[in-house]
Amino acid sequence: MNEQLALFPLSSFLLPRGKLKLRVFEPRYIRLVKDAMSEKRAFAMATLNPFVSQEHPDRILPLVCKVQIEDFEALPDGLLGITLRGVARYQITERWQESDKLHVAAVSALTDWPIHSLSAELKPLAISFARLLHEYPQLAELYPEPELTDAAWLAGRWLELLPMQPSLKISMAATEPEQCLLQLQQWLAHNA
Repeated sequence: MNEQLALFPLSSFLLPRGKLKLRVFEPRYIRLVKDAMSEKRAFAMATLNPFVSQEHPDRILPLVCKVQIEDFEALPDGLLGITLRGVARYQITERWQESDKLHVAAVSALTDWPIHSLSAELKPLAISFARLLHEYPQLAELYPEPELTDAAWLAGRWLELLPMQPSLKISMAATEPEQCLLQLQQWLAHNA
């Protein structure tokens, strides 16, 4: 069954159990947040394709992540700050814009990765991620209890953080968590 979600398109990539802090200032996105908080309409983070123009029909990539607002605050600059948590993956089946240019999509649910124990072969990726949490307090603040022994959680967080082409991230997210981590390990070795 199709569901409708408002879309918040960014260059960021988010998967279930991932977290993201955003500053919201455009009227259409303030409306999107208000609608979500009043449970009028949920929204999803969508990833922009950086290789096409703003008018191109493929500007917004088809994999989106429905989110929940975990926290919000008024920022010192007067803008709205929100912390989002990814809850489920969806595929866009149809997309349009409302009068204020807010993107909305009909979506179909995709299966999310189940919790999966990390194999010994992939433990170096968990150790590296733990090091990142230690070196970057803002990242550690988002994940005070990292799930470093869960291959699905770890694969999602690496995909969100690494500076790779969005289409490659989507392709890796379509595999199983262990396979995704093996590909990420190869990518990291090649791009180190």
